[in-house]
Amino acid sequence: MQMSELSKLPSLLSNGGISAPSLRKTPCSLFMCCLVVEKPEEMKGIKGHYSRLSSANGTTHNVQMMTLRAPFSSEASTVEGGSTEVVKELYDKMLQSVNIKRSMPPNAWLWSLIENCKKHEDIKLLFDILQNLRRFRLSNLRIHSDFNCNLCREVTKACVRVGALDFGKKALWKHNVYGLAPTIGSAHHLLIHAKERGDAKLMMEIMSLLKKNDLPLQPGTADIVFSICYNTDNWQLMSKYSKRFVKAGVKLRQTAFDLWMEFAAKIGDVESLWKIEKLRSESMKQHTVASGFSCAKGFLLEHKPEEAASVIQVLNQTLPDAKKSSIVVELQKLVSEWPLEVIRHQKEEDRKALAVSLTSDIPAMVSGLLTTGLQVNVNIEDLTSKEGVLY
Repeated sequence: MQMSELSKLPSLLSNGGISAPSLRKTPCSLFMCCLVVEKPEEMKGIKGHYSRLSSANGTTHNVQMMTLRAPFSSEASTVEGGSTEVVKELYDKMLQSVNIKRSMPPNAWLWSLIENCKKHEDIKLLFDILQNLRRFRLSNLRIHSDFNCNLCREVTKACVRVGALDFGKKALWKHNVYGLAPTIGSAHHLLIHAKERGDAKLMMEIMSLLKKNDLPLQPGTADIVFSICYNTDNWQLMSKYSKRFVKAGVKLRQTAFDLWMEFAAKIGDVESLWKIEKLRSESMKQHTVASGFSCAKGFLLEHKPEEAASVIQVLNQTLPDAKKSSIVVELQKLVSEWPLEVIRHQKEEDRKALAVSLTSDIPAMVSGLLTTGLQVNVNIEDLTSKEGVLY
């Protein structure tokens, strides 16, 4: 075919009665055209690549291939070698379904793709196909709603599993191009990951996203956040987020109160401790071992060993028999571990005075417990034998 014959190209490109010009004007067209030419040099300037094609009569021709971009594809569709094979196959099948067959692929394909994500490149393909599916649902099926919440949670779990936290955080956006419906449940997967890694910075990022995207805080959220703050020894963050939870009207669980009170007792913040205890007592009648011993520590910090002993005695009377053994365990920790912790959190000039008072008040508390008939067996010498407790 000579260059002068290129004017006949539209007829060669016909597609079910649709002419080439109309195809070129349609941005959502996906087609491939093959030009059979005898002289490849005449095709100079036309982007593509050549291959060999044998006709029915045995004549071999050069073939110029021109491929136009798929309407719903994105940069992720060009990824080769970086993704898991099964994920790439599922991605290609789903992309072909919406682009060529113009139909939604089976749900099972998407769920299978999510389950098989093992690399960061897999997550890229997952989010690309989600964007394509959302666009197809909107433009072809006139479905304006997002995918269901379960899908969003599973997508977030996959992101956490693979370590693609940048994509996981996108699942919390209220307005996103992926059709994902953000939920607090999805955020919890990310927060649990932050807890396992002791990553307070990630927790702060997630909490910021929750606020920006109007996701409601839940009691379970407080449990995870308080745990991260406690484990990273960050009282400033604990104070910041506890105020946010209380202001939002979140009904904190006993587990959250336990951590909050233990932390206050550990750093010796008596004022905060009693404020937390007041909040706790408004919704819960009985103490747990953790909250009860936190109050006992508060009384010791106020030089009130008799009242500290009284709290522990009440615990012994109210707790079920199965939990009473934990009282002795916590009492031993109070004697041998807590003094060093609380002293370490004080200003240097205040440490010696606190150490001296605890050295006398803790034995007085234990003596008070013995007079009430409570069987306690703790080593009082643990306090004074700890190196550095008086310095």
